Amino acid sequence: MAAEGHAPTAGEYIIHHLTHLQNAKQKSVADFSVLNFDSIFWAVLLGMVGCFFLWRAASRATSGVPGRFQAAVEILVEIVDGQAKGIVHNAHSRKLVAPLALTVFVWIFLMNAMDLLPVDLIPYIVEHGGIAGYQRVVPTADLSVTMGLSLSVLIVCLVYNVKIKGVGGWAHELVSAPFGTSKNPLFAIPLGIVNLLMQIIEFVAKTVSHGMRLFGNMYAGELIFMLIALMGGAWASVGLGTGIALALGHIVAGTAWAIFHILIITLQAFVFMMLTLVYVGQAHDSH
Repeated sequence: MAAEGHAPTAGEYIIHHLTHLQNAKQKSVADFSVLNFDSIFWAVLLGMVGCFFLWRAASRATSGVPGRFQAAVEILVEIVDGQAKGIVHNAHSRKLVAPLALTVFVWIFLMNAMDLLPVDLIPYIVEHGGIAGYQRVVPTADLSVTMGLSLSVLIVCLVYNVKIKGVGGWAHELVSAPFGTSKNPLFAIPLGIVNLLMQIIEFVAKTVSHGMRLFGNMYAGELIFMLIALMGGAWASVGLGTGIALALGHIVAGTAWAIFHILIITLQAFVFMMLTLVYVGQAHDSH
């Protein structure tokens, strides 16, 4: 934060707003001893909120004319189930995969939607209420959260690879795809090593890109909201005409970006869900 006695600069404001509520300072790029308490709290809370609303819709479902909330949930369930049927052809697996995809979509949508709240609203309440230090309230703008989600999808895919193909079948696939194999030992061993390396690279690339895509989009959206907030905060430090223009620009830009961001948060949740279905579907397919 800025030193006492003057307002923070734009850089200090953004750096402060990108600081997590942590148990310790991060000492390296990958420091697994550091916990972002704000991301954990909001992710768990929003997960519970999502589960509550889905449970409420299921417990109050009627066979008659549905209410608006029930109708909206039913439409969402039908969309996700339709996508699952088109990608995962194993009916038994879909009993788990379809609800998993629905949960992923709702959970990520709720976490993304926290970006629509005023940038300083919850942090101001938390700080000045003496509850905790500054915190970030958009879990999907935290790389540790998005990578944790993508790693969870990877684990599900590995489990289904073993479950559907068996340990031996999957082990054979790891050394025989994508370039095939040979009956000649002189070619079979090098091909097997190359195939195994390609499979490992594929799993790593899919997992990293899965988490980075969501993080990158939400992090960029968070930064844009901060820049718009700076427009509104700068009006008092300039001339009257420029100040009025900045204040109006803040309102117009904030409204326009928030409306556009509704599409982004929905699209990113849908893309993450679809990639989850695609990766799980690939685990069912044999090369």
